[in-house]
Amino acid sequence: MSKTILVTGGAGFIGYHTCKALIERGDKVITVDNFNPYYDPELKHARIATIKNKIKLYNADISDYEAMKKIFKENKIDKICHLAAQAGVRYSLTDPFSYERSNGLGTLNLLELARHNNIKDFIYASSSSVYGKSKKIPFKETDKCDTPMSLYAVTKRYNELQAHCYHDLYGLKTTGLRFFTVYGPYGRPDLSLFKFTKNILENKSIDVYNQGKMKRDFTYITDIVSGILASLDKSYPCEIFNLGRGQQVDLMEFIDLIEKYLGKKAKKNMVGMQPGDVPATHADITKARKKLGYNPKVSVKEGVKNFIDWYRSHYKV
Repeated sequence: MSKTILVTGGAGFIGYHTCKALIERGDKVITVDNFNPYYDPELKHARIATIKNKIKLYNADISDYEAMKKIFKENKIDKICHLAAQAGVRYSLTDPFSYERSNGLGTLNLLELARHNNIKDFIYASSSSVYGKSKKIPFKETDKCDTPMSLYAVTKRYNELQAHCYHDLYGLKTTGLRFFTVYGPYGRPDLSLFKFTKNILENKSIDVYNQGKMKRDFTYITDIVSGILASLDKSYPCEIFNLGRGQQVDLMEFIDLIEKYLGKKAKKNMVGMQPGDVPATHADITKARKKLGYNPKVSVKEGVKNFIDWYRSHYKV
């Protein structure tokens, strides 16, 4: 039976793909986004343009309680899929207050509105960044997460604690999803794949952090969305899941793939480690496999090719 699902951050990268998948399977989608200028809002509008006739869209800020309250009053919402956030690890060193507002207060507003409107299902985005300085690889949901490297990571861990509290106090069913380096078509311009592709095509150099000694668990967008949809359907009382590919890829290998599919070599500017960044991420996805039936299918090779095909077509390169 189809449900009415509120997706916050529906013009964002993950939010947009989630809305699209929900529509395709017959759910009714209400979305809220404030189209903030952290990166070019043009891309957010381009995403939304492909689905706007099939969703109910509100241009509002989740940190504005009154605006959000009005949305809940006007709609009968069955489940909340909370994906809106001030994104970006490095930007949290520049504008920490936007993270407190959007990620902290924004999430609190939604939890309160879920409680007052008797909405029991609350799925929300967390991040692999909560693992911080953890040396234990791969990262497991039961690992300690008390050494964050950025304020962004702090706010994401705070969201997990907020959700746990609302589950305990009010019986809200909450599922937190720790996303690992998500990429794919319509991806964020501040992330490596987008930046590298753009700069290589424009004959500009690319900054390669930590002299290239980085490893990431790159996860393709459709695999992430499959985990989000499974979380909405399973509706566990109170859980946290890693959503990654479950494999590490060397940054230099990743760059090799981009060069291969662009048919062009990158001018590499080898630089040091960035403040707030971690050298390696790797998801243990055993729990998500078992409890969500999560099964990532897209290889990094296929995913990078898909992105580059989309980029060339979208930007007419």
